[in-house]
Amino acid sequence: MAKVCIFLAVKGAIIVARKWFLKPPMSTLFTQLLNQELTDKERREILKKLNGYDLINNRIKEQYIQNFALENRKQEALLFDICDSNDIEPTIEICKNLIGNNMPSLRTKYLEKRQNIKESIPPTVSQTIDSVEAVKFSVEGEGQVVYMSELLKTNYPETCSRLIKILEMHDVKYAFLKGTKDIWCRDYMPIQTESGKFIQFKYDPSYLKGNKEWEESRSDVKEVCRVNGIDAQFSDINLDGGNVLICDGRAILSNRIFSENSNWDKDKLVSELSNLLECEIIIIPAENDDMTGHADGMVRFVNRNTILGNKLADEYKYWREGMEKVIEQYGLKYIDVPFFSPKDPKQNYLEVNNLIVLPVFGRDEDKQAVDVLRQAFPDRVIETIDYTDVAWEGGLLNCTTWVVR
Repeated sequence: MAKVCIFLAVKGAIIVARKWFLKPPMSTLFTQLLNQELTDKERREILKKLNGYDLINNRIKEQYIQNFALENRKQEALLFDICDSNDIEPTIEICKNLIGNNMPSLRTKYLEKRQNIKESIPPTVSQTIDSVEAVKFSVEGEGQVVYMSELLKTNYPETCSRLIKILEMHDVKYAFLKGTKDIWCRDYMPIQTESGKFIQFKYDPSYLKGNKEWEESRSDVKEVCRVNGIDAQFSDINLDGGNVLICDGRAILSNRIFSENSNWDKDKLVSELSNLLECEIIIIPAENDDMTGHADGMVRFVNRNTILGNKLADEYKYWREGMEKVIEQYGLKYIDVPFFSPKDPKQNYLEVNNLIVLPVFGRDEDKQAVDVLRQAFPDRVIETIDYTDVAWEGGLLNCTTWVVR
């Protein structure tokens, strides 16, 4: 699974979890959850530990953990509730690791319920989702088009429907990409330069390595381009689209590109990127706790000379000082966006035509972030969306959309 195109608390939790060692088997923790002698408070601590295993990958929602109560549930009912409440498919691997059985009946029950949810979506929205399946990739005369992985509508039908409603309300064209293996299409799709060319970089990020499930989720970029009819220029530079922000002859990338391309001389790498992307390259520091090191999780362009990002005064000293040097060197203005602690990815919004779609989390900082964006983009329409279920997977709107013109 891709990403975290942002400095998400979820990502931080994943990184911490991967540092643990000598963990007990998952089945041991699951058995402890069923221990009638424990309090629900003690079970919640066990659930937190279980959530940190790679197989679960922090997909058990914080609210679920905080409200967890065993009641009279046995192992099968408990496992189904955990999976159902947190949109975790009870795969054979999960079932075997937790209760020692592949539980095909549990998986069937889970999938049938998801199908019923999909069928309960209002007909107009359902028809809209299905109607774009056959849309052929085209950029001529279309204006800006928002592309999403087909897996977004399959895995998150309600969230996808909410996004589609907003796009349709503002007459934004959209379509779905075939042949993808995860929803994070921003990262593996080509980057469109300001002249209109598509540059397809190598997609082999280090953060997907060492985890079989994640490695198998890596999309074959050449195959994705082929099945969607995309004519792109291929480069052997290893670079995710989430780490490229382009505006008026400038591109911002984080210094993660250097570790991902250690076989390149740094100066030559920057020069080659400048030639391919047809713009000046600005390198910003990646945040240490951000698993992907993507630029779009740290800042966004307002215009050529203005960027916005999480409030600098509240950032880590090393990152704040690194950004201050970049700001001074390139004559940039920096707009502070308030964030909740742990950080919300307020800059991971979708920007298309005159529309900005901002993820919100039901917190006071949401309104502050909307106000900041309205001041920064007075000529844009700002819409908000609940994208929480996708956020728990480690990314948000910019990560799950690919905008072309």
